[in-house]
Amino acid sequence: MIYLIILIAVLVAATYFVMSQEVFGAAPKGKRLQKILNSKNYKDKQFQNQSFTPQIAEGFSMPKVMFDFLFGKKDPLLKPLQAIPAIHTDLNSISANEDVFIWMGHSSYFIKIDGVSFLIDPVLSTFGSPFKFFNKAFEGSDLFKPQDIPNIDYLVITHDHYDHLDFPTVKAIREKVGKAIMPLGVGAHFERWGYSENQIIEEDWGASVALKDGFNITFTPARHFSGRKFQRNTTLWTSYVLETPTKKIFLGGDSGYDTHFKTIGEKYGPFDFAIMENGQYNPAWKYIHALPEDVIQASLDIQAKNIIPVHSGKFALALHPWNEPLQKVTTLGKEKNLQILTPKIGEKLDLNNTSYHFQNWWE
Repeated sequence: MIYLIILIAVLVAATYFVMSQEVFGAAPKGKRLQKILNSKNYKDKQFQNQSFTPQIAEGFSMPKVMFDFLFGKKDPLLKPLQAIPAIHTDLNSISANEDVFIWMGHSSYFIKIDGVSFLIDPVLSTFGSPFKFFNKAFEGSDLFKPQDIPNIDYLVITHDHYDHLDFPTVKAIREKVGKAIMPLGVGAHFERWGYSENQIIEEDWGASVALKDGFNITFTPARHFSGRKFQRNTTLWTSYVLETPTKKIFLGGDSGYDTHFKTIGEKYGPFDFAIMENGQYNPAWKYIHALPEDVIQASLDIQAKNIIPVHSGKFALALHPWNEPLQKVTTLGKEKNLQILTPKIGEKLDLNNTSYHFQNWWE
């Protein structure tokens, strides 16, 4: 019995030691916690989606989903058979009068428009997880590193999952960041990682913040969840409406399909560009990650003129072939006469262009 007690004590101590590491961030407290408690989106000790959102859809079970993920037969194209084609654009060389979007793989991208720069959900590590042995980037997809990032005006975070909020990256670029924009609660992580309070813009759904040079960003709903430890939903997840002096852009963030897309479209649309999360999906978790057909409907709902699909091309977080998301969304988009823009990782997308043509580089 004494050995069992010792073993349990050792396991508890080891777990505490691991979970206290910087990568896991910090829990909200003080003024930040009070702001969370005052949010109408926070109930029963956690943030809530606007609609009932089960983690697993009807007809599926968590044990079966986990068994298939861990032990089921994998698709031979779960990961690419050769290096992902990519272009290493020098971000420092982009001039102030260029309006560009540059995808960095998965949900990481850089926008420079009207002279103001934004870096969204940068995961520039080889592993999209807290541990250096799980969720390794595809060969060729991790072309950009923190040292490639120039000084940026705004770092934008949609939620605190590891494949969107990467501790090594955001810590490495801290001195290059003017302001960091994030949903409620996420600021606790950033303050632990050395960001100052006056660097952080942290708000709830519905908040609208005036940025520099006539820019404005609005926090809009998404249908997802959050968490870096065992407890979920103590921080908020969000999408954004970014309004510039010349354009309107929707920054989707992870989300299952729901009525919020139509509401956003009616209130803020139409959008010149919509960056939509498309990938790492499964019918079993369709309520928190949109299927390709849902991405198309959501794009119609928000009234997007140009759609840029992300959330693929770097990590295998689901069981579909690595290139299926782009194959499906482009095919479905053509059926609806939508303009789907699919640059390679690192390829410049000119936001002032009126005619786009990209190769089917994933084939």
